[in-house]
Amino acid sequence: MTHTPRTGAPPTLPAIPSQPPAPAASAVPAAPGRATPPAPPPARRRTAFAEGVDQLRHAATTEPGRLRVIGAFLASLVVAFGAVTAWQTTDRAAAADAVLTSSQPLTSDAADIYRSLADANTAASSGFLAGGQESAATRERYERDIATAAAKLVNAAANAAPGSPSTETITELNRLLPEYKGLVERARTYNRQGYPVGGAYLRYANEKMQQEMLPAAQDLYTEENQRLRSDYADATPHPWPAIALGLATLAALAWAQRRTYLRTHRVLNPGLVAATAAAGVVLLWLTAGHVLARSHLDASYDHGVRSLDVLHDARIASLKARGNENLTLVARGAETRKAGDETLDAYDHDFTRDMDALAEGLAHARRLADDDTGAQPVTAALGGMTEWRKRHAAARAQDENGNYQQALDMVIGAKGTTGECFDAVDKSLARALEHEEAEFAAAAGAGRDALAGLPTGAAVLGVLGAAGAVLGIGRRLSEYR
Repeated sequence: MTHTPRTGAPPTLPAIPSQPPAPAASAVPAAPGRATPPAPPPARRRTAFAEGVDQLRHAATTEPGRLRVIGAFLASLVVAFGAVTAWQTTDRAAAADAVLTSSQPLTSDAADIYRSLADANTAASSGFLAGGQESAATRERYERDIATAAAKLVNAAANAAPGSPSTETITELNRLLPEYKGLVERARTYNRQGYPVGGAYLRYANEKMQQEMLPAAQDLYTEENQRLRSDYADATPHPWPAIALGLATLAALAWAQRRTYLRTHRVLNPGLVAATAAAGVVLLWLTAGHVLARSHLDASYDHGVRSLDVLHDARIASLKARGNENLTLVARGAETRKAGDETLDAYDHDFTRDMDALAEGLAHARRLADDDTGAQPVTAALGGMTEWRKRHAAARAQDENGNYQQALDMVIGAKGTTGECFDAVDKSLARALEHEEAEFAAAAGAGRDALAGLPTGAAVLGVLGAAGAVLGIGRRLSEYR
């Protein structure tokens, strides 16, 4: 029997429970005693430098990349070697040129200022002793010495560094020179009129010269001499940084060529060979040029400057001795000095001291003379000094015995005088100075010329060497394209 199904709604199935939504993070309560974990930091962007380093590191892992790094390194090294060589040799060449054309001539000018002032003082005292019969030659010598001192002061002022001690000394001498000249003219005027006060004016002029002007001139000479020594110190040191960099450059180029040979079995790389040749020429030029320059400059100092210093001092001592000899007769015992229990004439005492300095200086100059041409005038000066002492002793004996006129004739007379001996010594020293100045100029000039062209040549060869290194590495790089 068939049953008809019931009509109506289908049976309802039980509902499947849905998963509840996850609560928000903010809504989740934190566990007691526990901190909320921080949010992760935002990603940082890499710098261009870091990316460049990574690129270089990656490139260096390939042979073309390594070749590029080697080429840049070699080119930089060769350029640096050329630049350092040019820099150091430029400084030394400038210092060597200053020795020859600036500091030594200024030192000689300072010595000439001292000599001219001392000689003017000597000529003034000689003219005073002659009274109204002062010779035209003596007057002309005095005027020439004053003019020479003034001209040398102008030249020294033009070449002195602004604000330096030399400038102040020159200013002081320019102030004192007219004062001294005025005192000498007053002494001459009163002496021609027969007034004894003329001797007082001359002694005052001599005091100004001895206590103010000559010490200032000596200071100027000392300052310029220190400047000369400073220029020597700048011109002669070894260029160790350039030499060390040159050796490092050659070692790096040799390593690069050996590396190329091991990888290609090619003996020569033209570009690297050219760079090595350029660096080798610069290093050889630098070493040889500096050795020659230093040798010549040392010779110019040992056989030029040292001898000139001693000869200048000896000539100054002779001039001071002559001035004190004349003033002994001018003062006629008015100036005395105690030496133990003995009372001595002050000017005669200074004469003896100056002659001792002259003898010592001439003996030293004779030892420094390195050839017969330089030794001969010094020997002649020694002979003239010995005769001068003998004649001076005879003149002093006459003066102390009351024979003033005879003593005067033996000092400034026409023949057989101490003045003849002084002139002979002065002329001999002038010849010796001329010879030593010529030797100095030749040696210092050779030292300066040994560095000629080296700064420019080093810079040019450095650039060419760097170009050769780049081309040599570039040829290897072309094999990878």
